[in-house]
Amino acid sequence: MPLTITFQLTDRDLTHLGEVVNKAKANASALGEADIIRAARESLKDAGKVEVADFIRERLDKLDLLVQMLEDRVWELSGTDRARITNALAYFADPDDIIPDNVPGFGFLDDAVVIDLACQELRHDIEAYQDFCKFRDAEEKRRGKSVDPLSPDQWLRTRRAQLHDRMRRRRTTLWESRLGRSFF
Repeated sequence: MPLTITFQLTDRDLTHLGEVVNKAKANASALGEADIIRAARESLKDAGKVEVADFIRERLDKLDLLVQMLEDRVWELSGTDRARITNALAYFADPDDIIPDNVPGFGFLDDAVVIDLACQELRHDIEAYQDFCKFRDAEEKRRGKSVDPLSPDQWLRTRRAQLHDRMRRRRTTLWESRLGRSFF
């Protein structure tokens, strides 16, 4: 029988969590993007070695999606878009997160909360990327070829530009509605 547990993060909780995330971003600023991605991949690998709750596993899958967004050469994230996702991953490059990952049963709980916050804030980026992947897969299937990441066809470049524009427009609306509060 499943059990649902709900908790609410107060403004004080969010402020504290924001401070922890900012500290992690500051610590990670000395690292390059490749090191941050590597640390996120290590977290995923470590989590794969232990039994974690399904709700944590679901969030770790989203972490993997964020890494894929950065590594997908055809998606071509750049500038602020890329930095937002890298900043979201910085928490996983910090060895001093809230709950050490080696604590049995709960070590990845804080990671799951940070992933949830990141995915809420990056939801338009994630939706655009998922739409892009679906479009690319459908077109590759229809056209019978795969995309060369160094020179994607015009149809793919056009769709990518449309989706990048959409995610930025939606993000601006979200940003304005939240009065500028951002973790990443």
